[in-house]
Amino acid sequence: MDVTDESGIVVGGPLGGVPGRWPRSAGALLRACHPGPTAVVTLLVAGLAVAAGQDGPGCVLATVAVLTGQLSIGWSNDAVDAVRDGAAGRRAKPVAGGAVTARTVRGAALVALALCVPLSLLYGALAGVVHLVGVAAGWAYNLGMKATAASWLPYAIGFASLPAFVTLGLPGRPPPAWWVVAAAALVGVGAHLGNVLPDIADDLAAGVRGWPQRLGPAAVRLLLPAPLVAATALLALGGPGAAGALALAVALVAAAGGALLGRHRPRAPFLAAVLVAGVDVALLLWRGTALA
Repeated sequence: MDVTDESGIVVGGPLGGVPGRWPRSAGALLRACHPGPTAVVTLLVAGLAVAAGQDGPGCVLATVAVLTGQLSIGWSNDAVDAVRDGAAGRRAKPVAGGAVTARTVRGAALVALALCVPLSLLYGALAGVVHLVGVAAGWAYNLGMKATAASWLPYAIGFASLPAFVTLGLPGRPPPAWWVVAAAALVGVGAHLGNVLPDIADDLAAGVRGWPQRLGPAAVRLLLPAPLVAATALLALGGPGAAGALALAVALVAAAGGALLGRHRPRAPFLAAVLVAGVDVALLLWRGTALA
């Protein structure tokens, strides 16, 4: 029998509550990991590993390590927010909608985290520690920092850790270029703003007062392009050339367009952030080993 809390969120019982619903519940568990951002970040790291000149096995190991870390962050987010999501009526979310239990999602997050630790360290001791700091930042955001004025910091740390993780796992453990780390941190700040923007009203009603919620939706729309364009400018200036100029132009158009469309399409700014991040990775791929 399932166990529910005071908000009606299912917190106990087997996966999906009924054995016959296992396939459907497995799909719900997958949706609870925030598959879009998880896939994007994992693919970004795969691209960074190739750009840095990592060999095949190293690329696979770095990618799988980051995948497990992102899964743990995504699942922990839904598990921690289950009651709040239920109270806000976000029935489209798997846990709040009763498609999968909070206990199952929490267990999946812990299993993914347990896998992430050895996989990260296997890529390299120093590299692994750096990556785990980024994963810890993601968990810190879920466990309370999202409701503080420093809500941007876990995103900045998490994104900044990715290029450092990739390069420190190369032979000789070369550090990443400073401008790459700074650009990654700025992309993280932009991703935070774009991701929170559609939910600001619901978050404020639930008492979540992170940095974007304190600014308000109008200010966030105006601010969102700034860190994204600054990130691309750093990457462009880090290796001047036609590719850098083109990437900066695309970033300007995408970021500005996302901010404008965000008034009518709430997810547009976040999608623009993903596009700009993709432009940045394409720029790094164009330059090959520019990471180190």
